[in-house]
Amino acid sequence: MATDVKIKRALISVTDKTWVVEFARELQTVYGVEIISTGGTARALEEGGVTVIPIEEYTGFPEMMDGRVKTLHPKVHGGLLARRDDPKHMAEAAEHGIGMIDMVVVNLYEFEKTVANPDVTFADAIEHIDIGGPSMLRSAAKNADSVTVVSDPSDYAGILTEMAAHDGATTLETRRRLQLKVYQTTAAYDTAISTWLAAQASEASEQAEPPASFDLRLEKVDDLRYGENPQQTAAIYRFADGFAQKGSSANPLVGAEQIQGKPLSYNNYLDADAAWNLVREFDGPACVILKHQNPCGSATADDITTAYDMAFACDPKSAFGGIIACNREVPFELVEHFADENKQFVEVIIAPSYTPEALERMAKRPNLRVLATGGAAGHAALELRSVDGGVLVQCVDTVAEDPATFTCPTDRKPTDAEMAELMFAWRVCKGVKSNAILISKNNAGIGMGPGQPNRVDSALLACERAEDACERMGWEKGGFACASDAFFPFRDNVDVLAAHGVTCIIQPGGSKRDDESIEACNEHGIAMVFTGARHFRH
Repeated sequence: MATDVKIKRALISVTDKTWVVEFARELQTVYGVEIISTGGTARALEEGGVTVIPIEEYTGFPEMMDGRVKTLHPKVHGGLLARRDDPKHMAEAAEHGIGMIDMVVVNLYEFEKTVANPDVTFADAIEHIDIGGPSMLRSAAKNADSVTVVSDPSDYAGILTEMAAHDGATTLETRRRLQLKVYQTTAAYDTAISTWLAAQASEASEQAEPPASFDLRLEKVDDLRYGENPQQTAAIYRFADGFAQKGSSANPLVGAEQIQGKPLSYNNYLDADAAWNLVREFDGPACVILKHQNPCGSATADDITTAYDMAFACDPKSAFGGIIACNREVPFELVEHFADENKQFVEVIIAPSYTPEALERMAKRPNLRVLATGGAAGHAALELRSVDGGVLVQCVDTVAEDPATFTCPTDRKPTDAEMAELMFAWRVCKGVKSNAILISKNNAGIGMGPGQPNRVDSALLACERAEDACERMGWEKGGFACASDAFFPFRDNVDVLAAHGVTCIIQPGGSKRDDESIEACNEHGIAMVFTGARHFRH
């Protein structure tokens, strides 16, 4: 079979009509290509001066069922699938009056755009599932030896250039490239549909369930300079199509507008993601300063600048070279505080938005990466992590516990003020690496004990940092609230915390030795709350 195939007949049926009239007009006027078309595409072509054979005239069968059935016909698929070098195929085509179709130009109903509308109905979404389009694309792509299949308007110009150079024909190399693009397109389309349908099936559940199976498609956003270390290559991808509904929040890190600064590194992405997820745990103005996956500073306040000031004061040394995450618009005053007063070196700042004055000031630090997410809504439903040979999938962990369900097994109960402080500490503790202990005071995370192999060491580290922070901030030591991401296995944790001025504790409970910890709290006059839920972060 000749590798170059002249285009004599084309079937055109597109949702995205960008450049299609110009493309069809040149096919017809320059190369004499016969054009078959459907519905709205046929009308657009005719209005553009292209002579069209309507699909119903070509097949001898009317479009019906509101357009659900129009191209699913042997004269279409026989004309696409027949092997031109097979005498039997060609004889059967001639017997049944099936002409050959040399080119298919098809793009699909906009299912993803349709379901992105929060008000879309199930019935409307179903009507935007394309049947004939994918069928024609797949038939044409299967027979790429003879058929040119075009699924992307960006390919029109290149095809016309090639036809001009090859006497109205396309090359096998081009048809193979277009063949691959088709199967990538239809795979992504089916993934979007199946993922959306799975989400509808689980909509009634309070928490997203990892699906029994799913097809995951990722689109490369950028190559990174390197990974965690210079010897590791790396890239950043975003969730494509339907899976983004579960793998991304409404205001994700990947997709945020980078207003200024050099490209983010692999480690920048990891830290920015951890900071952004944590700061969104709070309804009021909140700021998190994060370094190496741990929140070295965290605070809530009446305004976002005060929240930053308190977060920075938690641990100014560790804040150097960190990530700042805010859940409110960043004003000039906040930038002035970190850039001019504190002279803090910041790798990345991420927030919903910035005032013009804040952006103008940050522009004086051209290497500072400034990310605007447009909002601070919600969290993703699922998170993925690769392991050797597979992928771990879990529901995203958020602090969703109702304090009304908490229990207080100690003799002393927390005051209202202590309970509010404990809830702050409980949210921040979720963002600290296990074994995690978080000491807070005045809604500031002043002491953090992350990632130690035993919880007592975490408690000691957190308490020492909390006392240092009080000296810096001019606060009286003691009166601390403590959050532990998991239960205390022994009472020694309570004894350490009590010795350093902790007066109230929040933890999941559930240890075989809870009674020992309760007894220790009663001895020290500590109020302890059990949440019934843990928040490990590995």
